[in-house]
Amino acid sequence: MNQTIFLVGARAAGKTTMGKMLANTLSFSFIDTDCYLLETTKKTVAEIVEKEGWEGFRERESKVLVETTKPNRVIATGGGMVLAEHNRQFMRQNGTVLFLSASAETLAARLMKDPNVAQRPSLTGLSIVDEMEKVLNDRLSLYHDAAHHILDVAQEESKILSQMLSLLSA
Repeated sequence: MNQTIFLVGARAAGKTTMGKMLANTLSFSFIDTDCYLLETTKKTVAEIVEKEGWEGFRERESKVLVETTKPNRVIATGGGMVLAEHNRQFMRQNGTVLFLSASAETLAARLMKDPNVAQRPSLTGLSIVDEMEKVLNDRLSLYHDAAHHILDVAQEESKILSQMLSLLSA
């Protein structure tokens, strides 16, 4: 299997956790686009947004997507990567896209355990539950548009991993 695997989904869907597990299992390399951006710019998402606005951040995010796409790699994308149509097309054409899907309640509960607010600024200024509902409503069709496969991540990590592996080998 010589391919690039992209993981898309909202914040707290488990893209980084599941991405690392999948990469280890397949002996692939792993990249988290938000972490890559932090390492290469030495700025947090919040700092980039403050200086360049969301538009500047989204432009940088699109460049990172292209820069990090390599065979035998699992890429955990930022939650908003799907907002740009060219990113959705790029991922579909250059790899297999897995949408890690969860309810707003599940995501909010995970975020409340570890909100990591400094790294990820609020997108809406709403409470965590309301924000997750709004973001999912706004982006759900985009995640579906990007994805080759959809996985329900409100279950044990080992089950999610085995579903990923069976989808990828099909």
